[in-house]
Amino acid sequence: MLTSGGIHWLSLLTFFGVAVAAVGVGLYTTRVVRTTSDYFVASRMVSPLLNASAIAGEYLSAASFMGVAAMVMAFGYDVLWYPVGYAAGYLFLLLFVAAPLRRFGAYTIPDFAEGRFDSPTFRRVVVIFVLVVGIFYMLPQMKGAGLTFNVLTGAPYWVGVVVVGSVITLNVALGGMKGITYVQTFQFWVKIFALTLLGLGVMAVTGWYGSHFERVSGPDTPRFAEARALAHPPRTTLKLTEPARVRALDPVVIELPGGEVRRAAAGELFTLPTGSSRVVSGGRLEYEAGSPVPNAPEGDSWAKPFGPFTSGLGYPLIFTYSLMIATVLGTAGLPHILVRFYTNRDGEAARQTTIIVIGLIALFYLFPPLIGTMGRSLVPELYASGETERLLLALPSAVGPEWFSRLLEAVVAAGAFSAFMSTTSGLMVAVAGALAHDVYARTLRPRASSRARRLAFQVSAILAGLVAIAAGVQVERFAINMLVGWAFAISAASFFPLLTLGIWWKGLTLPGAMAGTVIGGISASVAILATMWLAPLDLGASESLLWTLLAQPAIWAIPIAFGTMIGVSRLTRDRVPLDINLKMLRMHVPEQLGLRTEYIRE
Repeated sequence: MLTSGGIHWLSLLTFFGVAVAAVGVGLYTTRVVRTTSDYFVASRMVSPLLNASAIAGEYLSAASFMGVAAMVMAFGYDVLWYPVGYAAGYLFLLLFVAAPLRRFGAYTIPDFAEGRFDSPTFRRVVVIFVLVVGIFYMLPQMKGAGLTFNVLTGAPYWVGVVVVGSVITLNVALGGMKGITYVQTFQFWVKIFALTLLGLGVMAVTGWYGSHFERVSGPDTPRFAEARALAHPPRTTLKLTEPARVRALDPVVIELPGGEVRRAAAGELFTLPTGSSRVVSGGRLEYEAGSPVPNAPEGDSWAKPFGPFTSGLGYPLIFTYSLMIATVLGTAGLPHILVRFYTNRDGEAARQTTIIVIGLIALFYLFPPLIGTMGRSLVPELYASGETERLLLALPSAVGPEWFSRLLEAVVAAGAFSAFMSTTSGLMVAVAGALAHDVYARTLRPRASSRARRLAFQVSAILAGLVAIAAGVQVERFAINMLVGWAFAISAASFFPLLTLGIWWKGLTLPGAMAGTVIGGISASVAILATMWLAPLDLGASESLLWTLLAQPAIWAIPIAFGTMIGVSRLTRDRVPLDINLKMLRMHVPEQLGLRTEYIRE
């Protein structure tokens, strides 16, 4: 027996095995991490294939590994706009950003801001939004860490956040960019292997995708194949499309539709009626075989557009378009992704890297929709417990024999750890780089020695890790993919307009760039904070247009940022940098002409 007391020992061993392997790779690379350039940009000597694997490793986060399949199960094929947007964002990078930014020679987005507009003040403004996007994007990774650790060990959610966050912080502080390049490459292929084995393994035992889809896409609600006992915490809502026969395993009090209160003694059999019932106390119920699963969307709604994901919104089309815009355009402004292109030798290598990344991401996203569909078919009880985010960790238990189930659990645990570790590592490098390079080395101590700058990077990585851990403990109640969508919206509203116009329009002035970045970034951030803390947490609680626009602000925040940049720049034409033609040449002509400026010096 491989489990005892709720602990999945084999899964736990692989979980920590990946952690030890990652730290081992990081420690090994410290032997060749000697210079400032090694810490910040891996000496600009990373090959396109290696760099593409590392980029895919840090880009395909907990939201991709755990969240997409879980959201397909919970909401149906509506949510496939998430992976479509994630992958399509790299096409924008390929066409508009990657090579010009690499030729410009800057290391961070703040470097680009100061170099393009000759303004140290603008650098400091941009640093603020780098930190906001970076910390915000770490939150779903910490959520995935806490969730996975809780499932494997039964330990509280916060323990997983602290343990995993500490390991990642140590790895980044030791190895910098060169160290995590090899770690993230290793972790990407672990994730691919985990998803492939889970998807193909489950289908080999339970039937191929087509049979599962036919079973769950009809008009009926999923049902329990056999009697199933579930523990519902107080205040849990149980929504049923038809009555369900249940047995109270403990004394239970339930508020039925219409306000009637039902008290049942332990062992008593009763019927939950159609509609929404709310658990007041107790909550351990055994559902009879054939009973409908509470909170499960109907098949015809689940399989069609504008289904359960947007069913509570009065403007689902606006919500969907805004989500697509955020994920596609937000990719081009993610600081930890852009940093990666500075590790390429030149602009041509940056383009090659981007093409390979698109292929790797497409390969990865073959499996989450399949796994989400099989989850609805094989483990529908996750609907009743409100734990669809645990799908990848729960699905192996639905297949046999037991040794195979445990093997799948262990591989998934390794993939889950790789998912949130690789992305958080990249984010931590971006945040630490912004603090050490932009704040310390180029603002506070411009004459700092190379050793002092490396020490500043390590201290900044530790500070970033502490902030990520502290914030990650607070976001247990939010869905992983919702947190990611919000991070993309802030990135898209602040950095995408700046990079696009800054690279391709020489008429963009400092006042225009600064005004657009600040207004776009603050607008999106305020809307998201209002959604998180000031408005109801349930997206279906309001059907107003205002709520839809607050929940997904990209559709209006990005045009405001672009309009502000263009309008203010038109009014301040005299503020165009005098050497703007040289700067545009630097971004758009081959490196062989020698116009590039390097921002990382020993």
